[in-house]
Amino acid sequence: LLYFLLLLDVNSTKSVVASRNQMCWENLQQSLRLTRLVNTETKTLFKEYKTYQGEAFQEGFCKAQGIRIPDPTISGLETSERIASIYTHIQAFLPHLKRVQEQQTDLQPPESPLLKKFTIVEDNSRRLAYCIENFYHSSFPNLSLPEPASGPTTLPPPQNVFQQKVYGCAVLKTYKKLLTNIINEQRTLKSRLRRPMDPIYGI
Repeated sequence: LLYFLLLLDVNSTKSVVASRNQMCWENLQQSLRLTRLVNTETKTLFKEYKTYQGEAFQEGFCKAQGIRIPDPTISGLETSERIASIYTHIQAFLPHLKRVQEQQTDLQPPESPLLKKFTIVEDNSRRLAYCIENFYHSSFPNLSLPEPASGPTTLPPPQNVFQQKVYGCAVLKTYKKLLTNIINEQRTLKSRLRRPMDPIYGI
């Protein structure tokens, strides 16, 4: 009887682990697809943004000197730390994206397609942050997501029109780099978690 109960317990544990790993795999797949989508949308937005700033505007201007824009580098040694870093980086960029859209609302006509593209990128970026959060919790149910180490996001002070254009370009260019880094990170995770039955903690 004891052997039978132990066997049931082992089989039950295996079922729970397999179910959790399946969820991790599905969440990873979903987050990778969504990251690719946001990356494509951001590339298009970045290209059109430069066009809408006028003929004299060049990508070489896209350096936000004296303005703190989040670093696009993903940090951490452990898998949990790197996933958390992805999440906090996306969250840190959301206020900057919103500020740039607000500035462009003042500079562009209401019917400008550029403003609609900003809304799409913002909305899908929020969805991506939520998706990464789900992946983190399904992979590490006993851990909580840490607060950003850098504290509240620092937005730029009042700017003139040219400074706004430069700031917006720098934000989109850096965010584009972040999304590329996230895709590379997700591909690495996917290669280590080869199939749903592989343990997430073996990553």
